[in-house]
Amino acid sequence: MSDAGNRSVPFLDLSAIHEELRPEFDAVWNDVVENTAFIGGDHAARFEAAWAEYCDVAHAVGVANGTDSIELILRALGVEAGDEVIIPSNTFIATAEAVVACGATPVFVDVDPDTLLVTAADIAPAITGRTAAVIPVHLYGQPCQMDDINALASRNGLAVLEDAAQAHGARWKDGVAGSLGTAASFSFYPGKNLGAFGDAGAVVTNDASLAARVRSVANHGRADGQHVVHPLMGRNSRMDGIQGGVLLAKLAHLDKWNDDRRAAHARYMRRLEASVAIPVSEHPDAKSVWHLNVVQVPDRDAVIEAMGRRNIDVRIHYPQMCHRHESLTRQPVLPVVEASTPRLLSLPMYPTMADDDIDLVCDTLDEVLADLGYTPSGTGQ
Repeated sequence: MSDAGNRSVPFLDLSAIHEELRPEFDAVWNDVVENTAFIGGDHAARFEAAWAEYCDVAHAVGVANGTDSIELILRALGVEAGDEVIIPSNTFIATAEAVVACGATPVFVDVDPDTLLVTAADIAPAITGRTAAVIPVHLYGQPCQMDDINALASRNGLAVLEDAAQAHGARWKDGVAGSLGTAASFSFYPGKNLGAFGDAGAVVTNDASLAARVRSVANHGRADGQHVVHPLMGRNSRMDGIQGGVLLAKLAHLDKWNDDRRAAHARYMRRLEASVAIPVSEHPDAKSVWHLNVVQVPDRDAVIEAMGRRNIDVRIHYPQMCHRHESLTRQPVLPVVEASTPRLLSLPMYPTMADDDIDLVCDTLDEVLADLGYTPSGTGQ
């Protein structure tokens, strides 16, 4: 039996990295207040430049949040009512929300059974004459197989919008997430690998005209350098100065934090090698940043309850398939998503996670599964 005692393991702990960078955050706050640079300004502009460089693209536009960044790209691409946008059904609902906000219809497709990522083979049957774009979601921190997806999109004249909300710094072969499609969306929600001190997001692209259109629409449709000239119908989705400064301070540490996540995931994989819990696979050409550490388990609700009683904080991402939400267009059964979603469990994962905490999580998980009658030998309820 695991020696948990009174120990608890949180799902996410950002306190250590925040405390380490506290002097830099204080300097950002003082500068923003002193210069009243609350919206946009130098901090946001410097982060945009640094983020574009990090993502190996020409342009980055800071916006208010990740959901807006998807919608702004779609609007800049001209996606509108009557169009269809193909997305995997096992994504967070925000991906679909952005499509609906443009007046378009999300078309949900299945995913690969090992990586749980959408592939070109999943996308191809869903393409119709109304398809305008496809959104591969780099779920859990692992990039999709972008070569095949881009080739398929090119043959069919489709835009490719990477939903990279969970994939800051992830790589597919030699390319970094954000540089692998027409444009990419990022979220900097506080719990992300690169997280702000509130909501924030970004659009990245190599297309100068697309970036300019996104920037205009996000700033009330203003013309560049103009305050009261509005050639486009826009909205308010600008990055705050404080968020730009915080993100810039954190960016210098992102690669180290991602390496720490990879090390934590590797330890999880070693400890769970003989477990009933089945980790999500990593494609050999991908380099994940393991935003989430997800396994499939039987009797998930009972496992969550038992883990909670033993002070191990586990979560579900995401309990409802998009194609089964009442607020969205219902789609036919998608076998992989339907089979995996009720079994998915997210284990604690953060860059400062200690080895003994990982061991405790794994020991406790195996004990809970055994108590429920599930053992590596294949016997069980």
